[in-house]
Amino acid sequence: MTPQDPIAALKSLIGEAHVVTAPADMAPHLVEWRDRYQGRALCVAKPGTTEEVAAVLAFADRHGHKIVPQGGNTGLVGGGIPFESGEEIVLSLSRLNRVRDVDALNNTLTVEAGVTLQRAQEVAAEADRLFPLSLASEGSAQIGGNLATNAGGTAVLRYGNARDLALGLEVVLADGRIWNGLSGLRKDNTGYDLKQIFIGAEGTLGIITAAVLKLYPRPKALATAVVALSDPEAAVALLRHLEGESGGLVTTFELIPRIGLDFVLAHAEGTRAPLAQRYDWYVLVELSAGRGERLDTLLEESLAGAVDQGLVADAAIAQTDTQRADFWALRENLSEVQKSEGGSIKHDVSVPVSALPAFIARACAAVEERMPGIRPVPFGHIGDGNVHFNLSQPTDMAKSEFLARWDEMSTLVHGIVVEMGGSISAEHGIGRMKRDEIAQLKQGPALEMMRAIKRALDPNNTLNPGKVVWPADGAKA
Repeated sequence: MTPQDPIAALKSLIGEAHVVTAPADMAPHLVEWRDRYQGRALCVAKPGTTEEVAAVLAFADRHGHKIVPQGGNTGLVGGGIPFESGEEIVLSLSRLNRVRDVDALNNTLTVEAGVTLQRAQEVAAEADRLFPLSLASEGSAQIGGNLATNAGGTAVLRYGNARDLALGLEVVLADGRIWNGLSGLRKDNTGYDLKQIFIGAEGTLGIITAAVLKLYPRPKALATAVVALSDPEAAVALLRHLEGESGGLVTTFELIPRIGLDFVLAHAEGTRAPLAQRYDWYVLVELSAGRGERLDTLLEESLAGAVDQGLVADAAIAQTDTQRADFWALRENLSEVQKSEGGSIKHDVSVPVSALPAFIARACAAVEERMPGIRPVPFGHIGDGNVHFNLSQPTDMAKSEFLARWDEMSTLVHGIVVEMGGSISAEHGIGRMKRDEIAQLKQGPALEMMRAIKRALDPNNTLNPGKVVWPADGAKA
């Protein structure tokens, strides 16, 4: 074995069976979920312990090999996909899938990075607790990736992003050192909060191998409704009305445009319209509480008050678990069904909640003027200011022609976002897709601070090079 023989070296470190080189076996690790990015790799390494991750990183850092960490490969910005050189090593965390501890009294769950989000939810439920992070991809998304991208989802309004749900981390640094920060403390004022450096860093500063997660009391009652209204301005007013009436029990508040509902009804089997009449806009609302014999009544009375104020045109409150699931299916299928309508240019943006209606109106007008016939599909987490401003291709335009204008349309949309004090990445991260824009948009010393942290923790640019932030000299890898 020599430094020039990395495959043999990796096999000696983690076992021959866990170093994948066959093209067919590597293929699922080299392409993004929506096919925007496809790369090549030297191999896919699958360590099974934190110590094995450390050994792989120490070897790579010492001999100049580049590492691309990957969880469930459900990312949407190319952050977990290698470049096209074929020289990088994909480091899959899927074998680090152990539940290390459940402490119901401390309301904490300690899991390894490869545990899926769904499994974490199930383990919490077995202890009569709730782990509230919830995403459409939760069956395959992994905790390490959720933290590395600071994932959001449908319960951020009540519980916060992934960043807010982690108490402690175990991280392997670029040179192979292991930082054990697996603390279950909620108060610790002994210096910098180091875990926050790695959450949202997309594996560019260190590899998260385990985490202590916050648990919450498991709700004993839910009240769910689909509400029709005239426009996003009424939706924001309704959100504040329901928060005030319920005393903060609103867990989910998701905006759905009519075009999005039509897509779901046309392409998602088993779905049906929630209301008899057609309306321009809808929201999916859910309240949750520990005890809630009157939760449905509370929601009904609150919505009745909103009708009196002219905020609500119609509403349906779920009467059974089946109906609740049917309502959720309208939202959960919204991303997937857009594939059936041809090309889709995606934007994951946020603005202040109060500015959301104006942003949607302004951005829709701008893209429609630039490309007549384009079909905007703005939807998502309006309760926390995060809207997925997706654009479906005109029905008379070829998909390839439409997607070729991705950068043009994103520049237009993101320009409006920035003018309105927003962010061009609300919950999906930066990865490859938005790296260049971030370099242009970060103001003052922000970009240099990011580069300084990268240089300090990964001086050899070993970890996920070319993602999130370039080194100060502008090198891509």
